[in-house]
Amino acid sequence: MNARTMARFCSLIYETTGIRLGENKEELVSARIGKRLRALGLPSPEDYLDYLCAAENGQELVHLIDAISTNHTSFFRESSHFDLLAELAGRWRQAGQKRFRLWSAACSTGEEPYTMAMVLAEKDVLSDCDVRILATDISTRVLDQAMAGEYGRERVKGLPAQIRQRYFEEYINGERQFRVAPEIRRMVRFERLNLISPPYPMRGPLDVVFCRNVMIYFDAKGRSVLLREIHRLLKPGGYLMVGHAESLAGLDHAFRFVEPATYRRD
Repeated sequence: MNARTMARFCSLIYETTGIRLGENKEELVSARIGKRLRALGLPSPEDYLDYLCAAENGQELVHLIDAISTNHTSFFRESSHFDLLAELAGRWRQAGQKRFRLWSAACSTGEEPYTMAMVLAEKDVLSDCDVRILATDISTRVLDQAMAGEYGRERVKGLPAQIRQRYFEEYINGERQFRVAPEIRRMVRFERLNLISPPYPMRGPLDVVFCRNVMIYFDAKGRSVLLREIHRLLKPGGYLMVGHAESLAGLDHAFRFVEPATYRRD
């Protein structure tokens, strides 16, 4: 693929998703575009660009985003955030709160929001509460996997045995598989959402937002859009969790720093 065509693809992806693809991503982009060419029977990247720009082929842009999106996650990833979530839920419940609304802003294949649900289920004080978790992602491919709630043995092997036994149903489908228990799945609703397209359709107020390892793909403009919308949706005293490799330093925002990768709306 020549440099001009690559630049056009990168521009299209940026304008659509806010994801900035650097020069070090050229090989990845080229390989994944190649898969779409083979799937559609198109001869060249230039023909694929023309195909994408045709109004009747709008759904193909979704397939391109699915192909480009990199999704890496695991249950209880960056576990300190889940420890804090348990602490906050217990504190708010003791203060009389009975309605809890949380958002996993880039849920990938579902491990993060299901972990949030399991952490809250472990808090017996929430058994009589109205608890709902919204989980969103731009990729329809990973959302389909998340909604199925089914994981292979490798994906759950790091979980404590009591968590695996309590919140998963084991079954055999050629090999051992684990399905998230119905009471956990009922707490989570999955929706497709492009974070670069405000205003977001949720009304809020939200208690906690997990938006982790997302901003690294955005430029300063995209990060500012994201932070403004999260601030709008969070309740006063609500918490924002970002990835441990991320920081809001140098960005225009109205959050108060709590500890690394954790912020609060005052």
